[in-house]
Amino acid sequence: MSLVSFVKSLLVSSELDEQINRIRKPIGTLGYDPWGYNNEAVKFGFSLVKPIYEKYFRTEAHGVDHIPAEGPVLIIGNHSGQLPIDGILVGYALASRKKNPRIPRAMIERFFPTVPWLGNLLNEVGAVLGDPVNCARMLANNEAIIVFPEGVRGSGKLYRDRYKLQRFGAGFMHLAMKYNAAVVPVGIVGCEETVPSIANIKPLAKALSVPYVPLALPIVFPAKVHLNFGPPMYFKGGDFSDAEIDERVDQVKTEINRLIEKGLTERKRLF
Repeated sequence: MSLVSFVKSLLVSSELDEQINRIRKPIGTLGYDPWGYNNEAVKFGFSLVKPIYEKYFRTEAHGVDHIPAEGPVLIIGNHSGQLPIDGILVGYALASRKKNPRIPRAMIERFFPTVPWLGNLLNEVGAVLGDPVNCARMLANNEAIIVFPEGVRGSGKLYRDRYKLQRFGAGFMHLAMKYNAAVVPVGIVGCEETVPSIANIKPLAKALSVPYVPLALPIVFPAKVHLNFGPPMYFKGGDFSDAEIDERVDQVKTEINRLIEKGLTERKRLF
């Protein structure tokens, strides 16, 4: 038995192995798709995420079955918590659902691939550089994609601004209309409290060429996380003005706000 096989036998349960194997992905003979996705890497990743999802954050996911079983999908949520914990939990919720599980792709910020080894690792577990061309090609390939239209404006916001949606980019709406993709909103509650930041150290961020450097404790707090997925929204394509596009973006934003409020109401305690 090789070392990889031995480690796999320790970490990856037979149930998880079967779960990932039955989720069809268009991978090549070497085990990778055009964006670097690898089934075996996903199995290791999900075996590590499972206790974090179930035990550490005690995640509750409601409405995950709203995500269509096939076809192009954009899962649009609020971004928060300094670290990409929200995307990981949303991805696990979809890949682990009992009926018609899917492994979604996640759009990541441009600075992540610049970190040695991290870029390749993220690609192998389904993350892709947040570029419109990448997103368009994956929608054409009928992928489900996690997108946070707030970008770093959301992930890097301070604790005092928690659950206040920042400006949404409109790129996801243009792509949804072009590829007739389902837009599934998700309100994420709990990640704001995982790594609360009280300030952004801008001079250090500039020196390191990163969007922000949060002033926060080097601890990921075990806040209880609620994920609320709404029904899919569809937007017909056509020749629309910027104002009309913005109005459609606001419709999605309003629904996410509603789902956030639902999660805050459901939450009985922070931890």
